Amino acid sequence: MFVGKKKFNLKNVHRIFVVGIGKASLEAAIALEKILGNRITDGIVLDVKKGKLKYIKSFAGTHPFPSKVNMRVTGEIVGLLKSVNSNDLVISIISGGGSSLLCLPHNLDCEDVVRITKVLMEKGATIFEMNTVRKHISEVQGGQLVRFAYPAQVIGLIFSDVPGDDLSMVASGPTYLDTTTVQDARHILKKYHVLNVCKLDHCHLIETPKDPGLFDHVYNFQVTGNIIALEAMKEKSKNLGYKTIIYTNVLDGVASETGKMFAGLPKKGQVVIAAGETVVSVTGNGKGGRNQEFAMGALANLSDDEIVASCASDGIDHSPVAGGLVDEIVKKQIQKMKLNPKKYLDENNSYAFFQKTKTALKTGITGMNISDIMIAVRKK
Repeated sequence: MFVGKKKFNLKNVHRIFVVGIGKASLEAAIALEKILGNRITDGIVLDVKKGKLKYIKSFAGTHPFPSKVNMRVTGEIVGLLKSVNSNDLVISIISGGGSSLLCLPHNLDCEDVVRITKVLMEKGATIFEMNTVRKHISEVQGGQLVRFAYPAQVIGLIFSDVPGDDLSMVASGPTYLDTTTVQDARHILKKYHVLNVCKLDHCHLIETPKDPGLFDHVYNFQVTGNIIALEAMKEKSKNLGYKTIIYTNVLDGVASETGKMFAGLPKKGQVVIAAGETVVSVTGNGKGGRNQEFAMGALANLSDDEIVASCASDGIDHSPVAGGLVDEIVKKQIQKMKLNPKKYLDENNSYAFFQKTKTALKTGITGMNISDIMIAVRKK
C-alpha cells in the first residue's frame, strides 16, 4: 500500500484499525473502505454527521463546542486504541473540527471546556492560540492519542484547515509531536483573562509528550490543504479569461477590517483569491460568522463593478450558511431597504443581514474543511 510516495507492507500487519475525527472524516472513511475493504478490522469515525459504513462505526458529534456525546465517543476511540499491539496498523484521519469533536478533558468538566472555548473565540484568539490551550487541557490532543496506540504503527492522514499548513495544529495535533508547552498555554489563558471570565478556580494543564521515540512508528501525511483549492480556482478563473492572483493562503486579521482591505485589491478584469482564517471579537448578541462579517466589511470599499465573497469550506460559518456575497446589487438593496451594515456588524448579526439581502452562501455541509476561501472579482 502506498501513501503518497511511501510504501507500507501490509503482509505482516495482523489487523487494521481506522480512527477518524473532524469534518472530513466520514467521506475519508468511505474512501478507505473502498480501498481496503475487509482488511479493516474495526474503526470509529466522529464527524458532525453520521453515515453508513460497513467496517467502521460512524458517529455524529457537536461542533464548534464539545459535548458529552463527543466525550463518550472519544472514550470509545481510546478504548479501541488500547487494544492494539505492535503487529497492528492504525490509520488516523485528522481534519478540521477535530479539536472539539475529539474531547477528553484533563481534570475538567465538558462544561468547563465549552466555557474556555467560548471565551477564546469571543475574544478573538487565533486558531494557533486556541489549539495550544486545547492541547494542554486534553488527554488526547498534542500527540497524546499516539500514546494509546503505541506500539502499533500509525498512519496519519491530515486534511489541513490551518493557515500555513502547520499540521501539528490541525485538530490540535493528536498524532503529532507537540512543540508547545504548558507555559505557552498558561500565557494565552492569562492574555485573554480566561479563568476570570469563566469563573474557574483552576485549570489543570497537562504537558504533552515530548519524547521523539514515541513517534518512531508514526507517519503523518498531508492529504490536502487550501493551497490546492486556490490553485484549482486560479486555473478555472484563467480559463474564464481573468487575470488571476493568489493573494495569500494565510489571510488573517479582524474579519470586517480584512474584508474592507480585500475589496480594494482587484483591478479591472482581475480575480484575487485568498484563503485563511480571520477572527471576530464578539461584542453583540447576534448570529453569524467570520465569513459573513468579512463580506460585510468589504461593503465599505466595494467598487460598483466588483463582487466579493467569503466562504467557510466546510459549509458552516457559525450558522446554517457558509458565508456571504456582496456586490452592486446588494449595495442598492441596502439603500432601498434602509439597512445599516455597521449596526449589524456592531451586533455581530451578519446572518440576519444576509438573510435580508438574500445573498448568503448556502452549500450545506461539504465534508471538507481546508480553512476559509475569499474571492474578489472586478468586471473586465
